[in-house]
Amino acid sequence: MTTETAELAPVTIYVDADACPVKDEIYRVAIRHGLPVIVVAGGFIRVPEDPLITRVAAGSGMDAADDWIAERAGADDVVITADIPLASRCVKACSAVIAPNGKAFTEESIGMTLAVRNLMTDLRSSGEVTGGPRSFTPRDRSTFLSTLDQTIRRMQRQRAARMQQQG
Repeated sequence: MTTETAELAPVTIYVDADACPVKDEIYRVAIRHGLPVIVVAGGFIRVPEDPLITRVAAGSGMDAADDWIAERAGADDVVITADIPLASRCVKACSAVIAPNGKAFTEESIGMTLAVRNLMTDLRSSGEVTGGPRSFTPRDRSTFLSTLDQTIRRMQRQRAARMQQQG
């Protein structure tokens, strides 16, 4: 793909879909902005009939969906995932990464987030009871919608500024 072609490609939203509680919200926001959504799961997952929405069954391997997303997501893409190792890989690829609760993963935050996740995994494997994640709330859904919309608008402004500089 040439640089010129890459500049014309729209922002794409990749969804790590197996346990994503905000898929319907993603579809609505993407359709409103006219952006393609690629919904990636280990196996079959139902998606709306819309030309902007593509379903990918990545396979049943341990991290098949994560690997599929990480190999394709780039600087002008948004990745929706609660999977911290996947978030880390996508942040390194310069993607905008958002958790379903609206938390944005950034270069500044991903290192500590990954370290805490690894510590909690180690504690659980040694028999500690850590309680697990808190319940998903309506406020999380609202925060997610706001963060996704702001992220898309920011990325579109940045792309427009780059194209204007080149033009």
